[in-house]
Amino acid sequence: MEAQIQPTEKTAEVPKARRYRRATLLDTCRGIAVVNMIFYHLLYDYQVLFGNNRAWDEQTRVRLWQQLICCSFVLLSGWVWRLGKRNNLRRGVMLNLLGFIITLITLLLFPQAPIWFGILNFIGCAVLLMIPLEKPLRRIPRLVGAAVSLLLFILTYSLPNGAVGLPMLLTIRLPRALYRFPALAFLGFAPQNFFSADYFPLLPWFFLYLFGYFLGGFCMALPGFEQIARCRLPPFDAVGRYSLWIYLAHQPLCMAICWMLVNLP
Repeated sequence: MEAQIQPTEKTAEVPKARRYRRATLLDTCRGIAVVNMIFYHLLYDYQVLFGNNRAWDEQTRVRLWQQLICCSFVLLSGWVWRLGKRNNLRRGVMLNLLGFIITLITLLLFPQAPIWFGILNFIGCAVLLMIPLEKPLRRIPRLVGAAVSLLLFILTYSLPNGAVGLPMLLTIRLPRALYRFPALAFLGFAPQNFFSADYFPLLPWFFLYLFGYFLGGFCMALPGFEQIARCRLPPFDAVGRYSLWIYLAHQPLCMAICWMLVNLP
């Protein structure tokens, strides 16, 4: 996914922050998130999948690390949506197809830990949802939209676990009847026996995607953001440019490394 702004014929009418061709700062941020993800999955595979410490991912600090990685990917994906409008339909379809392929592969190779509605399917659906929603969303002031989206993300964060509200402060349990149908798992209403090794339902994650969309629009309109957006940190910016393909390749490589660490003398 390229952090790119499409040039127009009437460049003079476009705000300065939208004239640069490559937002290398976003590539850098995405690259840092990808490297962070690779280290996490390498440790996860070694500790959990290869049985060195199956409760490793249940530690609070590990859970926070994992959620930080997830949030950074979703927020950046929402941020760059407006930067590639011409290709969003194609990108959304492609991401969903890749997500379905990953589901099929995990069902065949890891039937005990399949991936249903993982990060690729979520981002693919979010990209497609934004196509009809973008016109009414443009009418919302960007800071207001960012604040409301972030609040809704926080309030619905526990929805897949059967509750809404402020975590650890005030929560409301939702009727269990909402969680009886596996077909609603993609929305966040997963049945109790539902399991996915990588699960990103539309609720609450679409609200964080919207937060990135509004925050990105606000920042890109700031005077001088063009210069900031050109900042880069090699080699992370290069990693960020190829984040999708690295994502697809990293887990088999991580598992191969772990297998060698465990089985080779």
